[in-house]
This record gives sequence, C-alpha cells and structure tokens, in this order.
Amino acid sequence: MRKTVLLTGAAGGVARFLRTELAGHYDLRLSDRVILEDLGDNESFVAADLADMEAVRRAVEGVDAIIHLGAFSVEGSWETILHANIEGTYNIYEAARHAGVRRIVFASSNHAVGFYERSKTIDHSVYPRPDSRYGLSKVFGEALASLYADKYGVTSLCIRIGNVDEKPCDVRLLSIWISPRDLAQVVSIGIEHPEIRFEIVYGMSNNACTWWDNTNARRLGYRPADRSEEHAAEVLASFSAQTGDAVADRHQGGRFCSTESGGDLAKTGSN
Repeated sequence: MRKTVLLTGAAGGVARFLRTELAGHYDLRLSDRVILEDLGDNESFVAADLADMEAVRRAVEGVDAIIHLGAFSVEGSWETILHANIEGTYNIYEAARHAGVRRIVFASSNHAVGFYERSKTIDHSVYPRPDSRYGLSKVFGEALASLYADKYGVTSLCIRIGNVDEKPCDVRLLSIWISPRDLAQVVSIGIEHPEIRFEIVYGMSNNACTWWDNTNARRLGYRPADRSEEHAAEVLASFSAQTGDAVADRHQGGRFCSTESGGDLAKTGSN
C-alpha cells in the first residue's frame, strides 16, 4: 500500500515543487494555514497553524511519515521565528511521538551553518554556525530531531537545503542550488531508507563549485541528476561574484550574515 505522507508548509514554493515530483508515489496530506483548493489526485488538505498543538495533532494522525517544510522561511523577528519555526517544529515532533509516526524529513537550511567562510569545505558533522534567527531555528530543529531519535525513536533525515528552483539565479546559488527532482530524491530517501535514525545531509545537486562535502547523502544512496554548471554561463553573464557586501561575499550564508551585523564588519564571522 502507498504511504500517506504529511507535507507541512504546503502552500510554499518548495512544497509545490515536491507535490509535482512526488505525485503518484505517495498519498499526500497537505497542511498549511493557507487553504489550498488546487488538490491533485492522491492529495488531501487539512488546515493547521503549526503553533496550535491540537491542529497539529489532527494533521499528523494516521500518517506514515512527515515532510516538515512549514516555517517562516526568511529572517524575521524573534517572535515570528519563535512562533512559526521553533514552537511549530516542537509541535510536529511531539504530535508525531504521540501518534506513533516514526519518520520525519526535516527541512533544515544552509543558514544553520551560514557563518562558515566560502573558502572552507564543510560536511554534515561541523559545529553549527547559524547566520540569523532563522538559521538558529534550524539548528534547534536539528537538535530536536536528535533528541526525539534518541529518546523516543522518532527518526529523522535533516536536509540542510541550499536553494530549490528550476535553475540557479545568481552566483552564490551556483554553489548551493538543488533541482526539484534532486530534492525529491533525497526526500524520498528520508522517507524510505530503513536504517536512518538521525542523519544530516545537504540539499544540493551535483555542483562542482560547492562548499559542501555531501558524502553522507551519497552513503544513503543519493545520486543527484543535475548540476549547476549547466546554467553557469547564463548566470555569470548576468551577475558578478562580488556584490559589494564584503561580509556576505565571504560567508556561505550570504546576506543573512551581513544583515544586522554589528562591531567590526571586516572581522564579523571570521575564524
């Protein structure tokens, strides 16, 4: 029987890519605060604010796995990030525990490690260096996933997603881009791989100019089909590698690192 998978944040752009790519593979239960009416075959919808535990419990009940995309997906105020990303993610994991759901694919972010410099190649095991309140919320989500795997047996694949789109649209994104079909592949690994307990991988295509060592994803069977170099000539003809923002240009998180920076900007985030 086909698995029923809850997809939170279903009104967002990343979710719309995944709905297309995963159609026919799973029965998708879509959830968001925004009502969705354009449901496809094998899709259903349940409204839920992730900060409302009772609504989350109703959304989670009876599913086989969860793809947790729901979040405020850019930098925001502490109150916004706390409500949507931290309380919401806790509620998903706690509801999953009580409902007996044993697999979650957590949409983490490159911004959990955004203050690493672009000159460094990092893997899944590096110490977190969030570049924003948003990035901090993703570090929280990864730590929560680890706790729930160890204590409650709710297993997780955490994907530090770069940028999901049909093609990269600036120079920084050449290093962190992931195509929709490659993201769907790694998400499916997160749902199906029987031996995952708690794992962190990077959400990136087979990009040559990357800052990330994605060996852990390949160990789990990930074989990306796309690469940013196919779009590099078009991007480089339109954009410069130097934006004029020295902090952003030096760090993997880009402008998330320079936003609200204080002190000596020449030294912000340096090792």
